[in-house]
Amino acid sequence: MAHEITCIKKSDRQNQHDRITHVGGRGGSENGDGPWNIPQESAIQGIESGQWSFYVTKNGSQVKVILAVSRFGNKYLKTGADGEQPDNLLSLPECP
Repeated sequence: MAHEITCIKKSDRQNQHDRITHVGGRGGSENGDGPWNIPQESAIQGIESGQWSFYVTKNGSQVKVILAVSRFGNKYLKTGADGEQPDNLLSLPECP
């Protein structure tokens, strides 16, 4: 089951690959339909293990969230529709 990411938490870092610290959404959590929010590292581990998959809704369509690696070897999340930068995720509102 894919989970929709509807919000993010950001750091104050300028590097777009390091700015997202957490991703969040509603439903699909152990708590039922309530809100969830997890560190980006946990989301990356979940994708790598095949335990989780994520998407965002952009212009009414589901866009898959994928794992990417920066030129410095750091893993980060982005959508398949983005180039090198995680712009679709960075444009989401801040999680509460």
